Amino acid sequence: MASILIIGAGGVSRVATTKCAMNSSVFTKITLASRTISKCDAIAKDIKDKFNVEIDTATIDADKTDELVTFIENLKPDLVLNLALPYQDLTIMEACLQTNVPYIDTANYEHPDTAKFEYKEQWAFQDRYKDAKNIALLGSGFDPGVTNVFCAYAQKHYFDEIHYIDILDCNAGDHGYPFATNFNPEINLREVSSRGRYWEEGKWIETDPMEIKMLWNYPEVGDKDSYLLYHEELESLVQNIKGLKRIRFFMTFGESYLTHMKCLENVGMLGIEEIEFNGAKIVPMQFLAKLLPDPSSLGPRTTGKTNIGCVFEGIKDGKKRKIYIYNVCDHQECFKEVGAQAVSYTTGVPAMIGAKMIATKEWSGEGVFNIENFDPDPFMDELNKQGLPWTVKELD
Repeated sequence: MASILIIGAGGVSRVATTKCAMNSSVFTKITLASRTISKCDAIAKDIKDKFNVEIDTATIDADKTDELVTFIENLKPDLVLNLALPYQDLTIMEACLQTNVPYIDTANYEHPDTAKFEYKEQWAFQDRYKDAKNIALLGSGFDPGVTNVFCAYAQKHYFDEIHYIDILDCNAGDHGYPFATNFNPEINLREVSSRGRYWEEGKWIETDPMEIKMLWNYPEVGDKDSYLLYHEELESLVQNIKGLKRIRFFMTFGESYLTHMKCLENVGMLGIEEIEFNGAKIVPMQFLAKLLPDPSSLGPRTTGKTNIGCVFEGIKDGKKRKIYIYNVCDHQECFKEVGAQAVSYTTGVPAMIGAKMIATKEWSGEGVFNIENFDPDPFMDELNKQGLPWTVKELD
């Protein structure tokens, strides 16, 4: 039915590519491309051995638009799934625009020299994609992604107005290392060391990093300290959820993680500006990322569960209502299925589902869309089928 080009060969890509292979009736041709072809070949071999599905592999530099355009023109895929670094979103979007191929990603653009992430530069493609009658689907991971779909689903089925949303992300996994990150270290550390931000009564309110903390009881995990961060899905959800008065994002961190983070920050290892060392220019955070365990290596040793979801408060039929929609994922079960831990799994599976929605024309349009702009029901159905079952719980 569809030929898909997947760009990037990290842990999320391993999951998404494997899931595409498991849905080979939809994705009849799969090409996996990255700057490091050996990573693509390793993923392709594992999929061939386990599922007997052939994956084509190729080398591509996602920083170079011209190279991407030539590659896409020669390959002629039906859609491109961008699982490269967020720094490369704009070059891949531009290449998809020039070749008129649908674009899907999981995270919004980040400038490599500025610790800030926002949709502005991707939303700026809106008119050009619309004029080309092409489609770009932004943020088809878990958060952003599934959490946005949870919001659209709650708005459609459970509320007339949603007044308050708390997005809650808990990883209770244990990988056995003193300190490691569960996805790209540089992206992860930039995210959690930045100032917090949330939206309330029509304005953005900034906080110091980790300033606001709450204790939340996560089903199948237990009580965990959860810290307010800024996360990109807030930016689009404030525009698309009716009646919203406040939206916040919380993530869990253990004391050991926070102590390591503070120490690294104090000695300058979280810096993103170049410094000179022994005659060479290095970026401290990039150097640190090289020293930390590769997130894709954590799968075999990570135990425990994740719980990610949204708590909604609002009005239905004139009465107050509060519900919790969430997913629980087991690290070891994920590894058995696709060879990756649950943080990669919870991003890679929705990436495949978003691509499936576009490939099957279940979702269609012209322009640049965030995932909550579409009917949530078929995506929610696919979550149950593809390994991310969800629960709706009424709260007092």
